[in-house]
Amino acid sequence: MRVVIAEDDALLRQGLVLLLESEGLTVEAAVDDGDDLVAAVVEHRPDVAVVDVRLPPGFTDEGLRAAARARELVPGLPVLVLSAHVADSSAQELLAGGARGVGYLLKERVGRVEEFLDALRRVADGGTVLDPEVVTQLLVRRRVDDPVRSLTAREREVLSLMAEGHGNGRIAELLVVSETAVSKHIRSIFGKLGLHPDDSGHRRVLAVLAYLRS
Repeated sequence: MRVVIAEDDALLRQGLVLLLESEGLTVEAAVDDGDDLVAAVVEHRPDVAVVDVRLPPGFTDEGLRAAARARELVPGLPVLVLSAHVADSSAQELLAGGARGVGYLLKERVGRVEEFLDALRRVADGGTVLDPEVVTQLLVRRRVDDPVRSLTAREREVLSLMAEGHGNGRIAELLVVSETAVSKHIRSIFGKLGLHPDDSGHRRVLAVLAYLRS
């Protein structure tokens, strides 16, 4: 897998390079600003880009805007965005439009190597990955009359794991239940939220995220 990295913190940038290369991935370029990210993506056409949300000069959403520009020039470019803090607006902007191959993780997740690499590979394969902490906060910040509040505790667990990009089999493993039970919970979730059920992992994640962003 070929990767381009955009991270302004030199230590973290180098740490990412060493981590990915130690796992057998090829880092085509590691840059520190949005313009260089776009140039590197166009030049190398990587399998995935890892991008910090905040890049010079403003340290606001330059990374997101550069990633969006890169995807315009290289359609379908998978992008995994890293953020130091939970920012609902950033996650929503990244996922807007139902694009495939996008992810949003907190930087602390990089230290959990297996989780980070799993998320990177899922995004590179065209999946959607949303940090569990972001999912938790989105679920907590619901209106009093929101249908999400009608979900059972188990259904909330399933919904969170769906939003993280896991398929039925993996959800069953994590919750130590059968896939049949997971399918039943998912049908119930879609019914309560008024969403059309779909067995496609990517489509159902985007449907849930679209609902959570509403």
